[in-house]
Amino acid sequence: MLPPPNAQWLVVGAAGMLGRDLTACLARRGIGAAPLDRHALDVTDAAATFAAVARHRPAVVVNCAAWTAVDAAEARPGEAMKVNGDGPAHLARACRASGARLLQLSTDYVFAGDARVPYRELDPPDPRTSYGRSKLAGERAVLEILPEAGYVVRTAWLYGAGGRNFVSTMIRLEARQETVTVVDDQHGQPTWSADLAERLVALGTAALRDAAPPGVYHATNTGAATWCGLARETFALLGADPGRVRPTTSEALGRPAPRPGFSVLDQGRWREAGLEPLRDWRRALAAALPALCAAAGRPGPER
Repeated sequence: MLPPPNAQWLVVGAAGMLGRDLTACLARRGIGAAPLDRHALDVTDAAATFAAVARHRPAVVVNCAAWTAVDAAEARPGEAMKVNGDGPAHLARACRASGARLLQLSTDYVFAGDARVPYRELDPPDPRTSYGRSKLAGERAVLEILPEAGYVVRTAWLYGAGGRNFVSTMIRLEARQETVTVVDDQHGQPTWSADLAERLVALGTAALRDAAPPGVYHATNTGAATWCGLARETFALLGADPGRVRPTTSEALGRPAPRPGFSVLDQGRWREAGLEPLRDWRRALAAALPALCAAAGRPGPER
């Protein structure tokens, strides 16, 4: 992926689901962008990272590059830390030298996942997994190195047309299986990557006007669901019987890394930047489904 020189924005990890949506969003708004996939820039390489930022001289850098394999991070924590912890630190130092703002994507996994009310941006993190610890290390590096120009954007439960994700899996399984079994004891916020991309552009634009204070922002579609609830809503939008989705427990799956039982995020800081939080997750899912169905090679829901 060969980017144009001297773009206004630099999108790191541009070949992923969110990176693709962000690049498309910037193009629709006529904002110059240099999309760099992992072959064009390995964020674990400090020298290459510094050189890329210096070469493109962006006003805003958005880091969508991440190790997202939660279970694999338990077995390979050092590798996850290089990508999720060291990579953001390299980008932050490069942005400090160039004067760019940095938007660092992070995750609900930085919290313990045992709350009863939504986590606020300033609540103390307490990750319970190697993945969560690596993402928290990246957060802290950005905030420490770029106190006036670093933005940590935590999101969760991402789905979109440009990559593998839970909703796309449910679309495929609905067509192939009579029933599916899905966890019903994890509560979070399904988030459409295209909606998140729109908010990232809005936040970065506000940051360039000095209208958005640096620090931590939560960016998820609002409301809350379980994975089972999300699957049932997907089936219903497809015109299928939601009862075909059967609930199970996290314990029954026995995954290596524990999943947060409750990781709903509060969106309070958006209004400090004069911006609206993301819309309700059900509205977003209904809007996203035609594109997800097209990506899965099946007809979309009838309107």
